[in-house]
Amino acid sequence: MHEMRSRALGALYGLAIGDALGMPVQSLSRAEIVAHYGPLIGEFCPGPDGHPLAAGLPAGSVTDDTEQAMLLARLVVAGGGEVDAVDLAHDLLAWEESMRARGSLDLLGPSTRQALAALAAGADVTEAGRAGLTNGAAMRITPVGIATASRHRGLLEDRVVAASRLTHNTGVALAGAAAIAMAVSAGIDGDPLPVAISRAVAGAAGAAGRGHWAAGADVAARISWATGLAQGLGQDQLIETVYRLVGTSLATQESVPAAFAVAAACPGDPWLACRIAASLGGDSDTIAAMTGAICGACHGAGAFPDAARRTVARVNGLDLDPLAGDLLALRTSGHG
Repeated sequence: MHEMRSRALGALYGLAIGDALGMPVQSLSRAEIVAHYGPLIGEFCPGPDGHPLAAGLPAGSVTDDTEQAMLLARLVVAGGGEVDAVDLAHDLLAWEESMRARGSLDLLGPSTRQALAALAAGADVTEAGRAGLTNGAAMRITPVGIATASRHRGLLEDRVVAASRLTHNTGVALAGAAAIAMAVSAGIDGDPLPVAISRAVAGAAGAAGRGHWAAGADVAARISWATGLAQGLGQDQLIETVYRLVGTSLATQESVPAAFAVAAACPGDPWLACRIAASLGGDSDTIAAMTGAICGACHGAGAFPDAARRTVARVNGLDLDPLAGDLLALRTSGHG
């Protein structure tokens, strides 16, 4: 149980650490990152002046990725493993208002905003997210993976759909979210990273048939392709290959395979994996957050530097130990 707790904490800390590393460089090109930070981000950096989303944020600050994952985690705990779509809508809107009050411009993503507007206009829960193709569901799904054992694949898939369909009810987005959730869950169950990735591919393939059809590359196939593509590459070639071929946009079928590709290329070093993911360019904070969650679940919290864990906890007021315990209690009590 101690090892499982360390892996659950690793998933949460990895998500926050990757997110914070990518915070100052989110939405920048690879060339801009190299010009200002060098070829590889080495530490937490403050949000630079003039950045459209991160200007003025202290080094180690997380973004919407971690904040929405924490929001979802609280709903998972309150619901005994299940997420009520109406409660999720309410909490997402309240979160955005709190962000505005703090002066932040890092607000709801395009799929989530569109879905909540549709819901407010009278759309059914199953219809509001029918255009959601971006990675918002995958970025916040880690708590579902912690709360649900990987052997219960059907339950895990159902919970991913329940937690995601309000805003991202397409086969593409659900496949990406299921891949992240399964990788996290498998890691917590003790599977090594390559096994967790293979199970994530199967999870993505299963969830691809859920929700509304939307045009987009097959997420499961792209994870398999991207992880194979990344094998044996040096650091610079890895970054260039993921940036140019796999893609680093908000699209689920780019960003989720990119996260798995980086994780696969750094099987023994989650801290390096997060730094590489943050250095990619594009939606680098989200990609690094997903990479960190996957690697942290497979290696445990101790795989990240103590200083990094202390920094993200202090700067953001995160108290992850009780949350990890509550999510694991669902997993081991017959609710997961």
